[in-house]
Amino acid sequence: MVARVADSVRRTAGFIDGQRRRPAPHAEADLFLTAEQSLLLGHPLHPSPKSREGLSDSESRLYSPELHGSFPLHWMAVDRSVLAADSAWTDQGRPVAAPDLVARHAEGLRLPEHTAPIPLHPWQARELRNRPEVAALLDAGLLHDLGPYGARWHPTSSVRTVQRPGVDTMLKLSLGLRITNSRRENLRKELHRGVEVHRLLRSGLATHLHVTHPGFDIVRDPAWLAVDTQDGEPIPGFDVMLRHNPFGRHDDAVCIAGLTAPRPWPDQAGMHSRLADIVCRLAARTGRTTTAVAAEWFLRYLDRVVHPVLWLDAHAGVALEAHQQNTLVMLDAEGWPVGGRYRDNQGYYFRESHREALAGRLPGIGSVSDTFVSDAVTDERFAYYLGINNVFGLIGAFGAQQLADEQVLLAAFRRFLGSVTGLGSPLPAHLLETPHLRCKANMLTRLHGLDELVGPVDTQSVYVSIANPLCV
Repeated sequence: MVARVADSVRRTAGFIDGQRRRPAPHAEADLFLTAEQSLLLGHPLHPSPKSREGLSDSESRLYSPELHGSFPLHWMAVDRSVLAADSAWTDQGRPVAAPDLVARHAEGLRLPEHTAPIPLHPWQARELRNRPEVAALLDAGLLHDLGPYGARWHPTSSVRTVQRPGVDTMLKLSLGLRITNSRRENLRKELHRGVEVHRLLRSGLATHLHVTHPGFDIVRDPAWLAVDTQDGEPIPGFDVMLRHNPFGRHDDAVCIAGLTAPRPWPDQAGMHSRLADIVCRLAARTGRTTTAVAAEWFLRYLDRVVHPVLWLDAHAGVALEAHQQNTLVMLDAEGWPVGGRYRDNQGYYFRESHREALAGRLPGIGSVSDTFVSDAVTDERFAYYLGINNVFGLIGAFGAQQLADEQVLLAAFRRFLGSVTGLGSPLPAHLLETPHLRCKANMLTRLHGLDELVGPVDTQSVYVSIANPLCV
């Protein structure tokens, strides 16, 4: 544990130093990628948010979003007899198979007959070659190592999801590094879940959501590729999710963790967050106090981002793991919240009480994605991710950075929750009426050596009870 904390501190110091030396972003810089690469400190309540065991300093320079790393993908060719894939991706209404989507990024790469290309993170590719089941496929001629190829891709804040500005696909790669609490190799059920959620939303649910909350949407994960053994068993480490990239170069989409985290700014002393920069600029421009601006910003955020997440739980029985890393706020030119996006094919909870209704929308839902969860566990996790991590964390950032009185914002949150108790989600009443809430304990989870991607959802992390500040 001490080693992990020390590694995180050392890396964070290097990220801050690198950011201070970097010139200000160009006016034509991709706003989404700029925001994704600005999260220098990581989770404020995690003991080692930036520890990356197994990553050397030279590799860190290439693979770290905080250091604006970039790299070409490593490619392998997979015989179609051991290729696993699914796709609900469409292009102007026409279905597009996952291998065809990937092939767009490997044009000019010479492939052996009867194979399809599969992209890998370079670090992952090196590690995979040492696995016996991978060596067996290489020896059998069913897998061909083609090496690095093509344009450079840029890591986003999750490290393993990579993007190229102007390209309509992001790739969520498997990466066996332990980042925060988990080794970040995609699980096959998560790949199924991403496609399943896309099909569920396409059943008419997304249309209803957009009519009610036109500024909010789910970032889709509609296709994937993976590799099986000759006996049809999944081989971990190859799985790659193909994510739709909905963000244009000028779309100001910022994850809440990146918005609230202090960072150095060019030509300015000290460190402060982009949230503080926005609030102070708005206050100066309008002649209002920072407290008044912060309160209005917060209320707009509740309406544009939190309300639609509650709506989805109420109307579909789908609770989102909407913590600050997974939640993006869309900002207008002045910095006001105008919408939101949710991303993460891991982070969906289908309520058991809605199983029949969800199966009516999409027959067979949950059969391979392992997404249905008891309502009791859903309530606990939803209250933590949306209530504690997201909204309480945002209130804490306003308070810690002396932008607003936390009690004023807590009162505003109470009023908001009271106004949406009739929506149908149990969360507003739970947050208003429960004296103690269950909160994920990241230090204990780390000390126990738990991997949050392994095992049943109700035993993946350590949770403790904390006093609910809404009930004080």
